[in-house]
Amino acid sequence: MMRQYELVERVQKYKPDANEALLNKAYVYAMQKHGQQKRASGDPYISHPLEVAAILTDMRLDESTIAVALLHDTIEDTTATRAEIDEMFGEDIGRLVEGLTKIKKLDLVTKKAKQAENLRKLLLAISDDVRVLLVKLADRLHNMRTLDHMSPEKRARISEETMEIYAPLAGRMGMQDMREELEELSFRHINPEAHDTVTKRLEELSRRNEGLVKKIETELRDLLVANGLANAMVKGRLKKPYSVFRKMQSKSLSFEQLSDIYGFRLLVDDIPSCYRALGIVHTRWRVVPGRFKDYISTPKQNDYRSLHTTIVGPSSQRIELQIRTKRMHEIAEFGIAAHTLYKDGANSNGDSELLSRESNAYSWLRHTIEALAEGDSPEEFLEHTKLELFQDQVFCFTPKGKLIALPRGATPIDFAYAVHTNIGDTTVGAKINGRIMPLVTRLNNGDEVEIIRSGVQVPPAAWEEIVVTGKARAAIRRATRLAIRKQYAGLGHRILERTFERAGKVFSRDALKPALHRLGQKDVEDAIAAVGRGEMSSLDVLRAVYPDHQDERVTVKPAGDEGWFNVRSASGMIFKIPGKNKAEVSDGGDIDAPPIRGISSNVEVHFAPTGAVPGDRIVGIMEKGKGITIYPIQSPVLQRFDDEPERWIDVRWDLDEANKSRFAARILINALNEPGTLAKVAQTVADVDVNIRVLNTVRVAADFTEMALDVEVWDLRQLNQLLVQLKELDCIATVKRLYE
Repeated sequence: MMRQYELVERVQKYKPDANEALLNKAYVYAMQKHGQQKRASGDPYISHPLEVAAILTDMRLDESTIAVALLHDTIEDTTATRAEIDEMFGEDIGRLVEGLTKIKKLDLVTKKAKQAENLRKLLLAISDDVRVLLVKLADRLHNMRTLDHMSPEKRARISEETMEIYAPLAGRMGMQDMREELEELSFRHINPEAHDTVTKRLEELSRRNEGLVKKIETELRDLLVANGLANAMVKGRLKKPYSVFRKMQSKSLSFEQLSDIYGFRLLVDDIPSCYRALGIVHTRWRVVPGRFKDYISTPKQNDYRSLHTTIVGPSSQRIELQIRTKRMHEIAEFGIAAHTLYKDGANSNGDSELLSRESNAYSWLRHTIEALAEGDSPEEFLEHTKLELFQDQVFCFTPKGKLIALPRGATPIDFAYAVHTNIGDTTVGAKINGRIMPLVTRLNNGDEVEIIRSGVQVPPAAWEEIVVTGKARAAIRRATRLAIRKQYAGLGHRILERTFERAGKVFSRDALKPALHRLGQKDVEDAIAAVGRGEMSSLDVLRAVYPDHQDERVTVKPAGDEGWFNVRSASGMIFKIPGKNKAEVSDGGDIDAPPIRGISSNVEVHFAPTGAVPGDRIVGIMEKGKGITIYPIQSPVLQRFDDEPERWIDVRWDLDEANKSRFAARILINALNEPGTLAKVAQTVADVDVNIRVLNTVRVAADFTEMALDVEVWDLRQLNQLLVQLKELDCIATVKRLYE
């Protein structure tokens, strides 16, 4: 275990004027608070914050950040409080420690929503002060280094979480060394067999080529020095096991087929020397076509800058070269931490351009939070953030030359939303390099993209399956929700007007505003749309606006004729409908109550001939001599009752999960008239656990047959699943649900 004096010495090596008293005070406080606590390994708990602090000294961070590392678990795991830390160490350190404390343990497998919420908290805390991220990553790195003491299940869960979130987040922040080590440690626990196999193959290769790396280093260095780059440094290495495994998986290659397992870095003094070194190397050895990338003129979003090339080098060995300045190398290793160290302009290398501006990686983080934190569910936020973290990039340009970085596989729709949400929402077409191209076209590096817009366009919901960026998906979902809400609000408004009219009241949005808190709604439009979706009863809205109003749902009284009952609607109209005897109506008897809310007695309830299933927005229509018929809101039959609002009954499904029943629906299929078609349809219906009640077929042409199926399903989701499965059959031309 590292000692406190060793930690202080490490800080003083790169910052001689460091506040030693602060470091000692933080250590003593953490030691006292953690007391006799032990880690899973049996080591004193204080060893963990000490090692986390030591990792941060490798990044040459200031003493305040080192103190936060020593204190980072005190509020969460001890009796320490934020107020106490503020008083002893100042509000700045207290805020950082609390920011880390709010990040609870994440459960990747069983609590996805909780994981997403905590990731959101982490990103928000980081956006306030990037040092939160540096401490969190160092904390995760030390935990991964000591993971062997955990149970196998916990090792797997933590490793998956690290691979999915923390390793790519470190990469996005430009901290490549941190990312590589987190990936390697995770790989060892997630797929131990693959890790051991690749590691052994690399060791065998290293033994076979013993001395080859040194030989190539020497030859490269001598070549550069001989051509005037006397200060050039060359460092070579075998690639990491996870990097090799990922390449084997992504390109479907065996280990023997990999040809660029060796990588070399050439470090020079300045940017002109980078291009000079590139020319020297390309003049001496043959270049592998298509393997050159210039990240100096076009840096990655995480500030990474370097020249990449692959050559057939010494000993006819294919090797990858990275050519960069020493300052670029520092940023490639420490990423955002390198900017944090020099944020006050204390730059001994004179590379002021790299240090004077805010880190692009940090800008990306702020942009991601701004784009993803509004309106999405936790699961959507997690999905979008992972998309942003994992994707490689392509660089495209606007017609005015502005550079737009996008994930690989991005489309013009992603491009439009990257420029501005309003541009994405109104996109109708795109020109790529001057040619009109489909919106599903995948963009390539260097493409110039011009977006064609329309003021009346609303983004189709299907775009969500096309785009790859989280910002675009979030915006499309948001626009779709607003469009759907507008439709439901129109329906809800008509329902409320009729309900209020039947009660002798006049519905208005202003009257609804004071009752919103009683309905649990944010605004008037949300409340009206909730009625349209069937999530809230119009009678509940009526009672919220007029608490003294007497509920006048449908009432049932015996009629003079045996087996018939008079039904009084809310408007006072009386209908004679068939029913049971008086005792059964009043006491319930043996009649099964329909699974419908909004009908207060055992009135005879029927469903439309084409059916209605749970999940449908439904309405009830009072019919003379028949009772109440339930229709899906899409049924065209309802148009016949537009002029008779008193016959409309506001109803909703009221199903108990433990007592599910199947419900009828009708679908129409246009199928090829060939042997086996009916068998395929019947098998597909059976595969999704649906019953066929009635099947009628009509030959509509020489090659086509029309099938009308009355089926029984549990709910709308199962019905939609059946429709999708039928559409995928090669013998089916069209399939749709019938509402007539």
